[in-house]
Amino acid sequence: MGKKQPRDPTEVVRKLMKAGKLKKKCCRSKPRCKKCPVLALKKAKTKLADAA
Repeated sequence: MGKKQPRDPTEVVRKLMKAGKLKKKCCRSKPRCKKCPVLALKKAKTKLADAA
């Protein structure tokens, strides 16, 4: 019984936001903020697309 894999990228981003790893909103103050949910969503989409 392994961990359940998330099916969509929004679930991944939501979990990271709950864990405090990401901000709730994009601040747009820095071009590449490390805690940006928009960039995390893009990364999660590409990662899940590559895995499929």
